[in-house]
Amino acid sequence: MSAKRKFEGTGVAMVTPFKNDGEIDYSILEKHTDELIKHGIDYLVVLGTTAEPPTLSKDEKKEIINVVKKATSGRVPIIVGAGGNSTSDVITWIDEIGSSGIDAYLSVAPYYNKPSQMGMIQHFSAIAATSDLPVLLYNVPGRTSSNIEASTILQLATDLGDKLVGVKEASGNFQQIMDIQKNKPEDFLLISGDDAITLPMISLGCTGLVSVIGNALPSHISTMVNAALSGDYSLAREKHYKILPLITAIFKEGNPTGVKALMEIRGYGQNNLRLPLITATSALYDEIKQLNSIL
Repeated sequence: MSAKRKFEGTGVAMVTPFKNDGEIDYSILEKHTDELIKHGIDYLVVLGTTAEPPTLSKDEKKEIINVVKKATSGRVPIIVGAGGNSTSDVITWIDEIGSSGIDAYLSVAPYYNKPSQMGMIQHFSAIAATSDLPVLLYNVPGRTSSNIEASTILQLATDLGDKLVGVKEASGNFQQIMDIQKNKPEDFLLISGDDAITLPMISLGCTGLVSVIGNALPSHISTMVNAALSGDYSLAREKHYKILPLITAIFKEGNPTGVKALMEIRGYGQNNLRLPLITATSALYDEIKQLNSIL
């Protein structure tokens, strides 16, 4: 079996918990790591978008990685965010954090400078060439304004082979999703990056999800994913539709605004973010609280 298979199932893009004074609450982070693993999460994604990485210093990022590695203690794989719009900076970051205790890097499409597709190929190829670990591509054009096209993903999958885990695909474009799934190498993983459409993506061949809502509902989302992957679509649909209203609600005012509100409601820490992100409005908080009460 390919080593990439350890990234099947449910991953969680972990939040960064903050205290009321804005400092990182490393104690809560340690507890959160343990809770996710205990509730069936298959792997952890550290310093993804949900972690608010633009507001974190390099030292803070390194300490987050260390805390999660220690709390995980080898029980599940760890993927660490290593993306950006400067290829040389990404390579430097990978060199700084090293590979010990890490299983792969998550690398998002370059944002703001919006490279061509050939620029994308050269960017990810350069990262993969200098990395000791495989890379999971992250395509989220709604945030980056920079889509990694299906043909580009397929060329990278072919050219880089075992240097790529697969792609966390969050374009929401089902034509693109199907093009990737139909034509990709067998061991190249197509992973959902969108909680709301994971079930239909699995029906098309997707191997799992990197979840946001899994921070607050790890058992619920992992049960849905596992049921779908095992072909029990009756159970998967039941779980999907049960939590879909909450999935919709938590993204109404951005991420991780909604999921941090839900986490506080469910007793998973304080509802604090760093500017420019702010907490949910009282109306959204009340809506999330009501939806949570009828789970």
